[in-house]
Amino acid sequence: MLARIQSCAVFGIEGIPLSVEADNYPGTEKFFIVGLPDAAVKESEQRVHSAIRNSGFRVPRGTRVVNLAPADLRKEGSALDLPISLGLLGASEQMTGDRLAEYAVVGELALNGSVRPVAGALPMAIAAREQGLRGIVVPRENALEAGVVPSVEVIPVDTLEHAAAFMSGQQDIAPFVTDMDHMFHEARNHTPDLSDVKGQAHVKRALTIAAAGNHNLLMGGPPGTGKTMLASRLPGILPDMTFNEALETTRVYSVAGALNNGNPLVAQRPFRSPHHTATTVAITGGGSGQNPVPGEVSMAHNGVLFLDELPEFNRGALEVLRQPLEEGLVHIRRAMYSVTFPSRFLLVVAFNLCPCGYRSHPVRRCRCSMGEIQRYMARLSGPLLDRIDIHVDVPALSYDEISDKRPSGPTSAEVRGVVQAARDRQRARFDGRFTCNAYLDSKVLHEHINLEPGAEKLLENAMDQMGLSSRAYDKVLRVSQTIADIDKAQTISEAHVAEAVQYRTMDREALAV
Repeated sequence: MLARIQSCAVFGIEGIPLSVEADNYPGTEKFFIVGLPDAAVKESEQRVHSAIRNSGFRVPRGTRVVNLAPADLRKEGSALDLPISLGLLGASEQMTGDRLAEYAVVGELALNGSVRPVAGALPMAIAAREQGLRGIVVPRENALEAGVVPSVEVIPVDTLEHAAAFMSGQQDIAPFVTDMDHMFHEARNHTPDLSDVKGQAHVKRALTIAAAGNHNLLMGGPPGTGKTMLASRLPGILPDMTFNEALETTRVYSVAGALNNGNPLVAQRPFRSPHHTATTVAITGGGSGQNPVPGEVSMAHNGVLFLDELPEFNRGALEVLRQPLEEGLVHIRRAMYSVTFPSRFLLVVAFNLCPCGYRSHPVRRCRCSMGEIQRYMARLSGPLLDRIDIHVDVPALSYDEISDKRPSGPTSAEVRGVVQAARDRQRARFDGRFTCNAYLDSKVLHEHINLEPGAEKLLENAMDQMGLSSRAYDKVLRVSQTIADIDKAQTISEAHVAEAVQYRTMDREALAV
């Protein structure tokens, strides 16, 4: 008898509909899995037979053929154990029912028949919805994650016996629904506050501008001045994630297997801080397997990517940041696959101005030679620095600033209100086509920019004296517009341009020794 079970696979961050077809007929005792299965799928024969036997069912005899369609897509992992088992039960007439055609099924099986969680449950649930299926049967540990997808029933199961009873109509299971409001509320309560950082009022101002326009930020200064603390507060002053943003980011984490069971939805903007020894593949994603995994630029999607000790990073790993910074996507092409991951993030980088770190310290003496400083600063990529909108110095704190026990400056909630208001003005200006000034292309930027005469003259002088590139010129205009949005101004004044220009003083020429 032929039985068909709907299932799903994951490629990149997309859920791919699959059909598991099982046939059982008299003949030689053989078992075949066809449809480009990898080693993990082929090994499912042993897990499936033991799980069927230990769940109280009869292991089918004779020739058993399992086809995984479409046949030209390579199948990986153990998520097909449960649908293969149910297919064999259907093919041996131990299970029938209308639900076989209404629900997709995913899950790994233990030898005793219990169902184990799998990676990628969220994109699989989305794929089931897009197929027009009524719902998806998932391991109970994945129900919280899959339950964030609206308009599809998520059926949690614990064992093969449990799943078979539901699919045959012998048992009803209430669909699982994730409490979205609770998820978003809990996410906001666990972010560090900007007022915890002592002093550095001008750096906090730069962070506010960066968040308001989603401008990339560079911080330079001696060790221990609060660069990492400031960067880690940035997600807390960014606007709250929308449901669609949270869903898109969660898909990346789901595929990477990085979701916490207690937090199945990435409802707070991510903050990623890879170590400076990270490889190019770790930054961009990919890998040696058939199914590529997302890298740090995708894990930071809709959030912040923080690179501390920038000159210590491999130059190749830094150069690959150019594409995601420009396009918001990273395209990975290997011999066996081609995949695109989303990677729209706010880049924050920090570094010391010399190998010992104390070149700009007001008291401690720098021990580095001129040659050491030149070699150290030469590691910084000019094209990458050109793509960073705001450069700011983070100086050493005085005793009074460090010992002050009062809250330092506005709270994250207060700054987030200012940032949200500026973002709302940007969205209204461009009728929702662009959500923030950093994403404006040059044509739209120059069509909508409104410079006062004094501001235009100041910008012309800055271009001549600082030798800014055309890209840097556009970035000064974008930052000026964001400052004007924060000030609720209709035009860009001389003061707005002056502040934006000062954030380019650590450009390539200024970094030269």
